[in-house]
Amino acid sequence: MAQEVSPSELGGAPAPGEGQGRRTVLVAIGALLLGMLLAALDQTIVSTALPTIVSELGGMEHLSWVVTAYILASTAGTPLWGKLGDQYGRKRLFQAAIVLFLIGSALCGVAQNMPQLIAFRAVQGLGGGGLIVLAMAIVGDLVSPRERGRYQGLFGAVFGTTSVLGPLLGGVVTQQLSWRWVFYINLPIGIVALFVIAAVLHIPARSTRHTIDYLGTFLIASVAACLVLVASLGGTTWAWGSAQIIGLGVLGAVLLVLFIQVERRAAEPVLPLKLFRIRTFSLVAVISFVIGFAMFGAMTYLPTFLQVVQGVTPTMSGVHMLPMVAGILITSTVTGQIVSRTGRWKVFPIAGTAVTCLGLLLLHGLTETSSTGEMSVCFFVFGVGLGLVMQVLVLVVQNAVPYGDLGVATSGATFFRSIGASFGVAVFGTIFTSRLTHELDDVFAAASGQDLPPGIGPEQVAADPRTVAALPAELRPDVLHAYAMSITDVFLYAAPVVLAAFVVAWFLKEDKLRGSVTVPDTARTLASRPVERSSYDECARALSVLGSREGRRAIYERITARAGLDLLPAASWLLLRIRRHGTVEPVRLAEHVPVPLRVITEASRQVEERRLVTREGLQLMLTEEGVRAATRLDAAREESLAELLGDWWGPDRPTDLVKLVEELTAELGGSDAERPRDPEPPRDHDA
Repeated sequence: MAQEVSPSELGGAPAPGEGQGRRTVLVAIGALLLGMLLAALDQTIVSTALPTIVSELGGMEHLSWVVTAYILASTAGTPLWGKLGDQYGRKRLFQAAIVLFLIGSALCGVAQNMPQLIAFRAVQGLGGGGLIVLAMAIVGDLVSPRERGRYQGLFGAVFGTTSVLGPLLGGVVTQQLSWRWVFYINLPIGIVALFVIAAVLHIPARSTRHTIDYLGTFLIASVAACLVLVASLGGTTWAWGSAQIIGLGVLGAVLLVLFIQVERRAAEPVLPLKLFRIRTFSLVAVISFVIGFAMFGAMTYLPTFLQVVQGVTPTMSGVHMLPMVAGILITSTVTGQIVSRTGRWKVFPIAGTAVTCLGLLLLHGLTETSSTGEMSVCFFVFGVGLGLVMQVLVLVVQNAVPYGDLGVATSGATFFRSIGASFGVAVFGTIFTSRLTHELDDVFAAASGQDLPPGIGPEQVAADPRTVAALPAELRPDVLHAYAMSITDVFLYAAPVVLAAFVVAWFLKEDKLRGSVTVPDTARTLASRPVERSSYDECARALSVLGSREGRRAIYERITARAGLDLLPAASWLLLRIRRHGTVEPVRLAEHVPVPLRVITEASRQVEERRLVTREGLQLMLTEEGVRAATRLDAAREESLAELLGDWWGPDRPTDLVKLVEELTAELGGSDAERPRDPEPPRDHDA
């Protein structure tokens, strides 16, 4: 039997997963998961600590920036980390991202005031953006396309778990230790990940040259920052008609025009403008922005409502948030299953935005006297709405764009959700601060004749929620009511924005889903920042289902039916394998492929009985009739893959997609790559 020559034997970079033991790969992926855990945890763990942080450092009006600085920095850094990793080696860049993240975490832990904390959160966010992007990309370097879906599912599970445990863990750490340990907890985890990666991660050094769009990245980040600054400072720090706010608005508009000019000329634009000519992408961008706006705005201010107004502990505020997270996870999972089975998706963005709007109105109805059951129902409904729409948006974009734009369109959809999250947190903060200041002024004006503690007025109560406990008992209910109204009014103002997304969702065109467009992993659904991947990576993830046992069986059933043959799926697989290699020895084959001997024996018996193969000693060879059957199966396999890929598999299909399909076709047909080789020392690896 002819032996295939591996890339490493030719002196090139090894193929994914080649030359490394399974245990080494698993340990390396475990370290990547730790790195991903850090970034995933930090988008949820801080929320329940925010009221305590504000109480100690002061500056309630700056609360939103603790979240916004992290999201903006990680969003801006995402495309740079991805392309620099391609160019200079992902291992080094991943280690640099961990170090940067840990430096930011340590600095956040020692921050003495809100401006310091905000600046250090930006440093932390810049590192966090690299952790997610590079961890996903390194998985593609470590494992073959067939295995990729399984391992990337683990990363999705990390996001699902941290979204549940993050608020709870943040509350426990804040209450039992200190809010500073919300950041310090990253240090031991990150150091372990750093050492493990240095010791066991060996990945091919495939340098890919990029023309990195530094200017475009800087400009879009600057436009977003101007937008968020106007939203957070307008009407509070500066009047809406002030020179500062008008100046920021004008600066943002000028930078946006410059960004558009730069992107038109960029060789590899960070956000290709041609995507906006695709109606579906433009509509999804609007809906994604609104979903980010609502989700992260609510997640930032609900813990303040629970801890200040309801008087629950930080730990219990995390517990109270679980119904919302449960709603997101349950409906996003169910939605994904339904879309995969039916191919129908338009109902979910429409229903999701409608239920999210209903959830916001229910949250607006909460007061300081609301029961736990009532709050849980409101939180759950809000989460259900978000889950219904979030899972589908990435899938819809992938289905609407040509193959060459698959990667940038996918990251573009989540980019707009990131900007929406930043903007939403800032707007919620502005509304909350403005309403709270006004309400507290009224409360203290009405209580002017009462004996108040010295040095405590509306400004002090607004800046530090702990001062509420020092107020006279008869004044406390009015102050708590002012806090409750200020927070819940935020949800009322957000409802019309989500309603606008509901209207936009009706204009989405429900195109038929390509067979290769599969439900995105949970990492994409829950992450607050873009996940930058190439078109090749996206397609490999989608097609990796073909490598699973269930996926292989399903496609061989389709191939056999399309070829017009009455054979077992395993018999078709066996015929194609014999056609590829000339002969096959069934018993030996069972030792080297993940197919049980019983299944191979049954398939062998059927093809012998049908006179499609003849036996010479222990070897099976194709007869003339077998050659004709295998040729029909091969053509049917090509047609089935073309059907999966839709118009991506056109006459001008790109070479990297052809290469991916050839890899998967070889695995479907059973290549010698499945045979165990003597382990080789890794060559041309990152140091």
